[in-house]
Amino acid sequence: MFHAIFLVLSRLYDLIVECRRVLKWTYAYGFYLAEHEHAKKQFFEYLQGEAESGLERLHQCAEKELQVFLNGDGPSKDFNDFRTKLAGLTSVTRNYFENLVRELENGLCDVDSNGAASSKATGSKNAAGSSKGRGGRGKGTVRASMSSRITDDNHWSCEQCTYANVRSATACQMCNQPRR
Repeated sequence: MFHAIFLVLSRLYDLIVECRRVLKWTYAYGFYLAEHEHAKKQFFEYLQGEAESGLERLHQCAEKELQVFLNGDGPSKDFNDFRTKLAGLTSVTRNYFENLVRELENGLCDVDSNGAASSKATGSKNAAGSSKGRGGRGKGTVRASMSSRITDDNHWSCEQCTYANVRSATACQMCNQPRR
């Protein structure tokens, strides 16, 4: 059991480090975006912001909430809930970063001249693909079997655009995808 937990945490922190590296380079990318391309800049900032907030939620869960179990006296009934939450946050964060990297690799070409992001940019069909990471290694994805995942007690994540919606919303506030 300890070995399995260690392996999961090791992979989790590898993902966190990789996402932080990607995020570091997005700041440089954003700096050099042309000032006159307002739609691209807005879309980029949205993707970057969602990726950053998803990473912060994941890192917070891994750092703070894990301590309860590491400092505990023995097995906890709540550990399975924690593990499920951590898996969901990991999946959502990976989706955010894969969407961000894919759009940057394509030069944000999914933003049309009217300033709207096409459905191809945030579609769930593309979210299941893999992006090439450092050294040409493909990053695997964890695909949700539902159109929405609960990301924490107060939010659910849209599978189509990965936006973190309030739990009471029946459709995604970003792309209007119905919650299933």
